[in-house]
Amino acid sequence: MPTVEQYLKPEVVNQIKRLDLRAQFVVRGFLQGLHASPFHGFSVEFSEHRRYSHGDDPKDIDWLVFAKTDKFYVKKFEAETNITGYLVMDLSQSMGYTYRQELTKFDYAICLAASLCYLMIYQHDPVGLITFDERIRHCLAPRSKRTQLGNVLSHLSRLKPQGPTDLSKSLTQIAAMLRHRSLVMVFSDLLTETEPVLQALRRLRHRGHDVIVFHVMDEAEVTFPFSGLVEFEEPESDQRMQVDADHCGEDYRESVRNFRETYRQECFHSGIDYVPLDTSMQFDKALLEYLLSRRARF
Repeated sequence: MPTVEQYLKPEVVNQIKRLDLRAQFVVRGFLQGLHASPFHGFSVEFSEHRRYSHGDDPKDIDWLVFAKTDKFYVKKFEAETNITGYLVMDLSQSMGYTYRQELTKFDYAICLAASLCYLMIYQHDPVGLITFDERIRHCLAPRSKRTQLGNVLSHLSRLKPQGPTDLSKSLTQIAAMLRHRSLVMVFSDLLTETEPVLQALRRLRHRGHDVIVFHVMDEAEVTFPFSGLVEFEEPESDQRMQVDADHCGEDYRESVRNFRETYRQECFHSGIDYVPLDTSMQFDKALLEYLLSRRARF
C-alpha cells in the first residue's frame, strides 16, 4: 500500500487516477493546525457570541462582555456570501513541455488546481473550471457539493494541451463572463506578449475579482541546463532554431529573471497574487508555502 509520502513524490504525482488522493493529502496537510481560510478579504457580518475555547484566536475575544461577566466570549462571524472560485487552465501546447521532470507544466498545473479545488469544497465554497487556448473552450459551472470535485478532476484528467493560445483575449472574455465577485486562479506558463496579459489581469482585478496567477514553467526553462550546439523547437509554430547554449545561456537566464520580475512587480502594484513556480519544485510544498503566506497577510 503506497504511503502518503510516496503519493507526494514528483515521480508519482502524474498518476491522474490518484488525483483526488493527492489533493486530499495536500489540503489536509495545510489545514492541520489552522482554523481560518486562506481566502480572506470578503465581507463578513457579526453573528453571535460563544464561549472561548482552546484554539480560538484571542483577538476575537469581546472584552466588553468579559468586563461584565468575568468570562471569556468570542465574537462569532459568518460570511455574507461564499467565495466563488474559478480554476482557469491554459491549454496551449507549450504547457505540455517537460525536459527531464516527470511532470509536464500542464500535469503540474493540474496537481495545483486539484488541490485548490479540494480546499474550496472542503470550505463549502463553490468552485468551477474554465479552460482556454485561443478562446474559452469549456466552462464548468461552480458548485460546492462534494460531487463537484469528481466532476472537475474527471475533466482535468482528460485534457491535453495542444495548439496556440491567446491568453489576454481569454482573460478578457472571462472578465466579461463573471457577474459576481470571484476568486480567479490562473494556471499558465505566460509564454506570450506580457503587456496585453497584464492589462487583462488588471481588468479582472478592477472588476473586483481576487486574482492569483500561478506562473508554471519547466525547470529547464528557468535554469537552462544545456550546453554546446542545441536545436530548439517552438511548440506552437513548429519553428526550429539552433543556438550555442554555452554562449547564450546566461543572457537567457537573465531574460527569464527579468520576465518573472516584471510580472511580480506589476501584479503587486495591481493587488494581484503572483506565484512563480517551476516543475522541479514539489508542488504540494510550493502550494502550502504560498497559502500560508497568503493567510499571514490577512
